[in-house]
Amino acid sequence: MARGVNKVILIGNLGGDPEVRYTPNGAAVANVNLATNESWTDRNGEKQDRTEWHRLVFWSKLAEIVGQYLKKGSKVYIEGRLQTRSWDDQSGQKRYTTEVVVNDMQMLDGRGEGGGQFAGDYGDPGPAVPPPGGDVGGGPPMGGDAPSGPPVGSAGGGPEDDDLPF
Repeated sequence: MARGVNKVILIGNLGGDPEVRYTPNGAAVANVNLATNESWTDRNGEKQDRTEWHRLVFWSKLAEIVGQYLKKGSKVYIEGRLQTRSWDDQSGQKRYTTEVVVNDMQMLDGRGEGGGQFAGDYGDPGPAVPPPGGDVGGGPPMGGDAPSGPPVGSAGGGPEDDDLPF
């Protein structure tokens, strides 16, 4: 049976400074929103623009690098996979969010602006798990209909049980 493919490649600019947190076991996790832009000319010859927002999650060493070298407006190339998580909000409604779990990243700004390349397997332990007292998403998802809230990690392929905050 053929396997599926779950691969995301994006080039865009960060919409804010990365938020880096640590799991109780010390694993770093960083969250940031990435804007990608698309331009075209409509039937009337007028230029049209559309911006899409993507929630990114970085883990371990890559999360620490992101926190140290990237800032709002930084241009980056990323590779990762889509992950959708769900949780029940305070009123008992099921909520969803989809994010890109990044495993490769290259900074595209000039060297003097923190540019450089950081690619490779820096330990993507799997689903983003909220640290105690906060949502790793850093706010509502941008560009989507899915509201944010305290996410719950999914089973399988995740961090070691000692890394989970619950």
